[in-house]
Amino acid sequence: MTLYRIHTLASAPEQSRPVLDALQQNFGIIPNIAGTMAESPVLIGGFIGLFQKVHSGNLTEAQIQTLLLTNAVTNACTWAVAFHTALALKEGLTPSDVQAIRERRLPADRSHAALSHLTKTLIETRGHLDDRDIDAFIDAGFDKARLLEVIGVCAASTITNYVGNTARPALEAQFHAYAWTA
Repeated sequence: MTLYRIHTLASAPEQSRPVLDALQQNFGIIPNIAGTMAESPVLIGGFIGLFQKVHSGNLTEAQIQTLLLTNAVTNACTWAVAFHTALALKEGLTPSDVQAIRERRLPADRSHAALSHLTKTLIETRGHLDDRDIDAFIDAGFDKARLLEVIGVCAASTITNYVGNTARPALEAQFHAYAWTA
């Protein structure tokens, strides 16, 4: 059961409308999770700023979707798993790598496996990485600056996952094929 209203451009608080408009332009829809976040202009305003920065960094969209899908699974956010499954496939992740992440396994692609492992470890240890975690990430071809970007993606994803788990917005029809249960 959805606990919050899912706002549209017409019903959202005035300060939330520019964010919803930007998301509609980006995705072609206002995702239900964003419509839910719109209840709080503070939350959605902070989210969109971080969201825009994350998507304009040095990680590819496929790498970002690997992180977002892994975070959604790790945080058991059913809405976000379905949404990011669709986006990960759209961004070129193989169906088998997407399925691996959904099953809490590492993808076969070395780069995506390093990203998935690092972000899962960040969540599970609340950011307390040990030297082996960092070394494995760097050995996979990343640098320390990318590790900080991963933390940014994790932060943006945590907002989405926590709102999804708290508010429980309905899953849009176009994502039903990707529904997931924890």
